[in-house]
Amino acid sequence: MGLKVYGMPMSPCTATVLALLAEKGLDYELVPINVRAGQHKQPSFLALNPFGQIPALKDGDLQLFESRAITKYISYKYKDMGPDFMRTDPAEVAGVAAWMEAEAHHYHPAIGPLVFECIFKQMFGGAPDEAVVAAQAEKLGKVLDVYEETLSKRKYLAGDFFSLADLHHLPYTHYLMCTPHASLITSRKHVNAWWEDISSRPAWQKVAANMRFN
Repeated sequence: MGLKVYGMPMSPCTATVLALLAEKGLDYELVPINVRAGQHKQPSFLALNPFGQIPALKDGDLQLFESRAITKYISYKYKDMGPDFMRTDPAEVAGVAAWMEAEAHHYHPAIGPLVFECIFKQMFGGAPDEAVVAAQAEKLGKVLDVYEETLSKRKYLAGDFFSLADLHHLPYTHYLMCTPHASLITSRKHVNAWWEDISSRPAWQKVAANMRFN
């Protein structure tokens, strides 16, 4: 039984997992989960992820949920296939972990609601709440100021190597760049250079091509 990813291509968290699989050159089956139809809340999917969120992963007898856990698992198990995302130097390991935490606790809480308001909300028939958009844009700008300072000193977030920390920023930033708030990235020289670098990777280009929202 091979790798199975349960999700949908336009889902940012699913796209994160697919990006790593593409980097690794691994074969997998994408099992579509129709969120609009509520399939992620049905018993068959809840058996994979009791929290009812995509994606979920099956690899043989293993079942796993949460995209950050899934990418770590893939990186460990398939270390020798494609690029090696596992660092061995303790300082590098800690650096990647720190910036994955930064993405989870600072970047995502700012960019997630902004992308939801500007893109996903309208898909479900809603209109953006401009007050929320303004507040989240301001919040994200402050986070990106920290990123700008960091990236003025090194090429990638955790050092001079592309890591899971960078990869986890790809999907939501991809959607941000499709909104009127792309200047939050482009107006910051070093953040913009970092984004142009990581978003031009062939593996990401392959995944991004399927992230259509209209």
